[in-house]
Parts: sequence; structure tokens; C-alpha cells
Amino acid sequence: MQMFLEVLDVKIAAVNPLVACDRIRNWVKERKKIYVCAAPVSTLVQCQENEAYRQIINAAGMVTPDGMPLVWIGKWRKNKIIERTYGPDLMLALCDLGQSEGYRHYFYGGDSLTNVRLLEKLRSRFPGIRIAGSVSPPFKAVGEMEGDSVIAQINAANPDILWVGLGSPKQDYWMSIHRERLDVPVMVGVGAAFDFIAGTKLQAPPWVRRIGLEWLFRFCCEPQRLWKRYLIGNTKFIYYLIRDLVTKSGRL
Repeated sequence: MQMFLEVLDVKIAAVNPLVACDRIRNWVKERKKIYVCAAPVSTLVQCQENEAYRQIINAAGMVTPDGMPLVWIGKWRKNKIIERTYGPDLMLALCDLGQSEGYRHYFYGGDSLTNVRLLEKLRSRFPGIRIAGSVSPPFKAVGEMEGDSVIAQINAANPDILWVGLGSPKQDYWMSIHRERLDVPVMVGVGAAFDFIAGTKLQAPPWVRRIGLEWLFRFCCEPQRLWKRYLIGNTKFIYYLIRDLVTKSGRL
């Protein structure tokens, strides 16, 4: 079974949430400095238009299929195990697993209210969770270096998993440029997972997510912020797929 599928020059891991959790568990044991990126359609579009960003994504230990179109492509290519491996679901699964494994979790991202509610929800849902700390960072430009005090604070907490909720592409740049400064085995970028789990943003119902229309639900909730990502970005994704289909002799 192929371990990844290449879509628009990005190596998407052919995983489901269970397989992804198992890989991360092994990396925590090995104490490697790995970062994990979640790849929705918008990430692949940006990778087509920014070579440096594509290199950052492809340097990740795992790029999970965060969007249903990537799962459909995987199924088209006869991959039997691939399923949507969505930031919020992965985070909840590893918080659950961490109760028995003793993982120390650290959370970087979100505003202070979101962080407070997030930690409350996680402690309520997973009584055995070990929370090493959290940071609600001020606004920074994409690729801006973190201050020494925050890096020292995270390292002193000795986390096993650092959850980064800055949204893409910011969280992917952040994990890439800080990997060597952080003594953390695994960093996982989870986008809006902090908001969804905290309840500060409305999450699409499961049936909407299953049929691949979460983008439409989110667009309806935040049209001014998300119109460009979804209306223009989705159109570009279809264009790039068709272009690849033509240039690669009919193979998606």
C-alpha cells in the first residue's frame, strides 16, 4: 500500500485518523522533532503558487488529508485506508489517547477567551489529560520569529505534543522555522480546531463534513473573511487539477 499520494506536487499521507495517531505515538516515543500539517484544498492551491511554502509542507513528517476532495482522489487511486484526517478530530483522538500514554499537551494559538474555554472543554471531556501549558500569542506576520521567552516557556513545560492553532499557512511556517528551537517531539497544526472545540466558532454538522460541504457551511458563517479562500481558491483547485490531468496523461 502506497504511504502517500501526490496531489498537485504535495505528498499527502494516505492515512486515516487511527493510522495518523499511531504514527504520532511512535514519534513521541522516538523523541523526534516532527511537525504535522493538515492539508485542506486551500493549502494545495497556495503550494502551487508558492514554491517555498510547498517545500515547508513537503518537509513535514506527515501531511494529513484534511479536505474531502483529497480523500476522493485517494479513493479514485484505489487507496483503501485513506479517510479525512481533520485537525479537530485528530486533536480529540490524541487527547483521548494521551490519557493512557501520559502525554503532556501544550497549546499555542487562539485568543485568551478561546484558550480558557478550550482547556475547560478538554479537561471536562478527558479527565486524565495532562495540560503542560498554553499561549495566546499576539498577532505576528507570517514567518515572523517567536521571542526567546515564549520558546523558553514552551521548552520548560516539557510537552510531548505542541498543538499549533494559527491557521494555514501561518501555522505551517511557524512550525517549520521553530522546529530546531523547540524541544518538542511532535508539533501538529490544527487550524480552527481550538475555536471549534472551545465552541467559540460554529462547526459544521458531521453529515455536512462527510459530504464535503464544510467549506460552504463555513463560508455562510463567515462570508467576508472566507469568500476568497473558498470561492476563488476552490475554483483554482479545480483548474490546477484539470491542468494536471491533461499534462499527466489523464491521471489525477
